[in-house]
This record gives sequence, C-alpha cells and structure tokens, in this order.
Amino acid sequence: MYKGGDMPLSMVNCGEIRTIQSFHGSEEIRQHLFDMGLIPGEKVEVLGENSSGFILKVKGVRLALNRGLAHGIIVY
Repeated sequence: MYKGGDMPLSMVNCGEIRTIQSFHGSEEIRQHLFDMGLIPGEKVEVLGENSSGFILKVKGVRLALNRGLAHGIIVY
C-alpha cells in the first residue's frame, strides 16, 4: 500500500523525525492539519505517545494529535 519508506505517522517510533508527504481524509481534516502547521514537506518529530495519541514537534512547537488523525498523515 505504501511505497518505499512511506508510512502513516501513527507507525513512527518516538524520537524519530520524518517529513510529511501527504494526507488521507476530508478537505476539512486537511485544512485543520494545515492550520496546525502540518503541511507537506514539513519535518515532524514524535516526542511521545500514549493510548490516545501522540505528542509531536513541528516548527519548534509541541502539539497533541489523536491516533486517527496521525494514521491519515503519510510521512517518509
């Protein structure tokens, strides 16, 4: 389903830095992610995770993202 090193953000290990490639989901969800600074080409670091979601670092800012949204973000 995914090419090469592409994978959902929800599969990235803590401490890894990846680059956002694309999104799966409605236009409303994509716009919400864009508004949070999650745009294609941007680097994202997974700082931590728990049963409900992830703590990410994007553009020097920490943010929380639930697993469902993280699964729709494709990174490489």
